[in-house]
Amino acid sequence: MTELNRRRMLALAGAAGAAAALPGTLKAATYPDRPVTLIVPWGAGGGTDATARMIGTLLEEKLGQPFNVVNRTGGSGVVGHSAIATAKPDGYTIGLITVEITMMHYLGLTQLGPKDYTPLGMMNADPAGVQVSTDSAWTTIEELADAIKASKPGELKASGTGQGGIWHLALIGWLQSMGLDANHVRWVPSEGSAAGMQDLVAGGVDIVPCSLPEARSMIDAGRARSLALMAETRDPNFPDVPTLKESLDLDYTLNVWRGMAGPLDMPAEVSDVLAKALAEIAASEQYTSFMAGRGFGVRHLPPAEFAAFMEKSDAQMGESMTAAGLARD
Repeated sequence: MTELNRRRMLALAGAAGAAAALPGTLKAATYPDRPVTLIVPWGAGGGTDATARMIGTLLEEKLGQPFNVVNRTGGSGVVGHSAIATAKPDGYTIGLITVEITMMHYLGLTQLGPKDYTPLGMMNADPAGVQVSTDSAWTTIEELADAIKASKPGELKASGTGQGGIWHLALIGWLQSMGLDANHVRWVPSEGSAAGMQDLVAGGVDIVPCSLPEARSMIDAGRARSLALMAETRDPNFPDVPTLKESLDLDYTLNVWRGMAGPLDMPAEVSDVLAKALAEIAASEQYTSFMAGRGFGVRHLPPAEFAAFMEKSDAQMGESMTAAGLARD
């Protein structure tokens, strides 16, 4: 070996040692080193899509790679949720999962559930509210609760989504918490909360248990009023609306929620990077202002707490759907 070659080999060995001494591993330091796909199980233009695109934009700013939103719709949310769960667990395909993942398996639509994902962080939650028409006789939730208890089964009607949808389950859980049968108030299926609110102000139904952001336009127009929230605390956007706990001393709560997740068994060095970035995003002025402008609530839970929240939500949905005869064996 010539002296020149010996020096070159020593130089290369020294460079390799210096690289190994750098903080962190090269693998951890380079994630993400290429574009990431962010799957949305619902259609473009909706609230979940808008939330995902804002999160994707902010992740791109923080992590230096494109986060490309892809809408994978179909099967009442099954297609997109399945695409997230079955992706390669390398961090390059993640998604925004929604409350429906705690419901679909009870309906027999899929075997997927919350435990089939690596939770990265809950990013949003909006509790169910209890809305009535301003033409109704009820001005407080206490008055409405008394009227429901005094009514015959099926006499009063409610709407806001399809049979077995999230707002139907909100009503069922509330009725059960008052000691009533799950079907004491008759559910009138609709295409969604907007259609339900239209039916409410037209006098076709008596109650719409949807979220306040969805009811906001009718409330602001003076055609509907919200009597209570199925939440732990009041909504700062609607500070005069009490919780069920405050008004009826009921502990029942129900939220629609959205959270970031990836396939099961993602490497910790990858999921930790994403979880930290998402926590920072949830606290950022850009994200909170964006969500407030659309009437959406911001609620962040880190991975372990998000997993526990989903487990509780899953059990709650199972109880309500079974009680109403909606769950399939």
